[in-house]
Amino acid sequence: MPTGKVKWFSLEKGFGFIASDEGEDVYLASSALPEGVSTVKPGTKLEFSVIDSRKGPQAMSVHIIDAPVSLAENSRVNNDDLAAMIEDTIKILDRVGNGLRNGRHPSGPEAERLGRVLRGIASQLEA
Repeated sequence: MPTGKVKWFSLEKGFGFIASDEGEDVYLASSALPEGVSTVKPGTKLEFSVIDSRKGPQAMSVHIIDAPVSLAENSRVNNDDLAAMIEDTIKILDRVGNGLRNGRHPSGPEAERLGRVLRGIASQLEA
């Protein structure tokens, strides 16, 4: 079976192209991806069969051989540091919650800072 790497793939368009190891570009439809896989990243190594279609070579029966390392995994904060960040954030949220109970809303800059912290923690948890 031929092999190659994903050049690009658009989830919105439902297709992309593979740069085959033989040197040709091969059309990759989302329907050819393995079951449960909706998208592939550029650089993902694939094994596939090829059929000739009206638009040229098209990949079928695609199997993922090797996916590139996720940049999100490389940027993860270590677990102890993340736990400390969450504990500190809980203290801040308690203070904000108590202030709200007494009719005091956080100031604009304080609210923005808290929003950035919460989004940062969420992105670390989702990575």
